[in-house]
Amino acid sequence: MPELPDDLPEGSAPDQYSSLPETEPEAGTAEATSETEPGTEAIEAAPEAAAPPPDPDLFEHALRIAEALVFASDRPVTPARLQQALPEGCDARAVLTALAARCAGRPVELTEVAGGFAFRTAPELAPALTRVVEVPRRLPRAAMETLAIIAYHQPVTRAEIEEIRGASLSQTTLESLLEMGLIAPRGRKEVPGRPSLWGTAPRFLEQFGLKSLSDLPRREELVNEPTSPLPLPKAAPELEGTPQTP
Repeated sequence: MPELPDDLPEGSAPDQYSSLPETEPEAGTAEATSETEPGTEAIEAAPEAAAPPPDPDLFEHALRIAEALVFASDRPVTPARLQQALPEGCDARAVLTALAARCAGRPVELTEVAGGFAFRTAPELAPALTRVVEVPRRLPRAAMETLAIIAYHQPVTRAEIEEIRGASLSQTTLESLLEMGLIAPRGRKEVPGRPSLWGTAPRFLEQFGLKSLSDLPRREELVNEPTSPLPLPKAAPELEGTPQTP
């Protein structure tokens, strides 16, 4: 940079320097970053508005509605179904969560099963209850094996069930499972003859206390646990019986 002459009057600058263009501040400097769009800082700093807590009396009323509906229903109550009965401003999922917490440790607990919620007796009380409560009849062995195959291989045809079992399957067995609501038709397989496909029904999840089919025990677990309610497709004699909640 050239030196300024010594005789330059104070407060003045030579034309060669006064005509130089002003340089823009580099990105990242205080001057460059201080210019922000109006309202930007306020938007970024503002926290999300939290939903106002429900009125205690209203929420308690919603809990009573939920408890009554679950008690009176013949199938698990889904959050969507409960939402239709709740007062405005009450969230069904929050109500069910609170009701489950309230019932925890009681003889009858609120359990999530088959995509909904239902009352079930506490598992640790089952031994005492089975001594006085009549347990529904067990499924025949052929029906249990068929149900296990359908659960693990669905959708599956009758011929495929017979191949896995290594034995013929009577139409009566399929009809009994269908009548009990444990299985349901799943269309037809696109092969010659277009045989019917079979899969489990929602009642199957309810009967076995499962939230979804992903909760089915793995085959290794069934081998290592002889008391499991679901037999393997080619089951050993001790793998028989259905789970029942008194």
